[in-house]
Amino acid sequence: MMKLIKVLCLVGSLFGVVQSAYAGVVVGGTRVVYDGAKRETSISVNNPEKVNPYLIQSWVDEDNLHSGKAPFIVTPPLFRLDAGQENILRIVYTGGQLPADRESVFWLNIKSVPSSSENDNNQLLIAVKTRIKLFYRPVGLEGKAAAEAYKKLVFTQSEGNLIVSNPTAYHVSLYSLTVDGEEIEDAGMVAPKSDFSWLLPNKHVTQVRWQAINDFGGVSQEVSLLL
Repeated sequence: MMKLIKVLCLVGSLFGVVQSAYAGVVVGGTRVVYDGAKRETSISVNNPEKVNPYLIQSWVDEDNLHSGKAPFIVTPPLFRLDAGQENILRIVYTGGQLPADRESVFWLNIKSVPSSSENDNNQLLIAVKTRIKLFYRPVGLEGKAAAEAYKKLVFTQSEGNLIVSNPTAYHVSLYSLTVDGEEIEDAGMVAPKSDFSWLLPNKHVTQVRWQAINDFGGVSQEVSLLL
């Protein structure tokens, strides 16, 4: 009889537009926006499979701009999700020194581990970790302004670089960025009240076009700018 093989793999996040599905577990969004005026926020986790249960573990990490423990707890942090069932993850802000004039960004991690069967001689168990952005929006920052933030980006060029300035209090996640018809891959995210730059494909460009991802994971209309 062949020995029981159990392989545990961690798979990085994949980002979609509406919702994310990994190994049978569906997370109800690609980002979470925490309204600082509320006591908590939430996101759903669903198991659409007909038989297999999963063990779900969740927590919040900080990004590279912060240090120390993330000021959030997720409940329940660990639970069994049976086939055909859905559960709600509650995210609670525990307090801390976060900027009051702009958003802060963190990472929500949701790891799903499938169940094993003692009757199977060979098993391949894949634990999948979904990693999505968690935006903390302080009291006083309006959601409507966040939807328009991408339109306020300012693009300039200098010494072979394309520079973008974000004067708003909101993060702008770029869905697409095209320079004179040539797309810049993995354009990334521009933090509030900060600059970001890319190496230009040509020494001088005349037009920039871009789209952003909104609070609901949808894609904005395209904006263009002549340089």
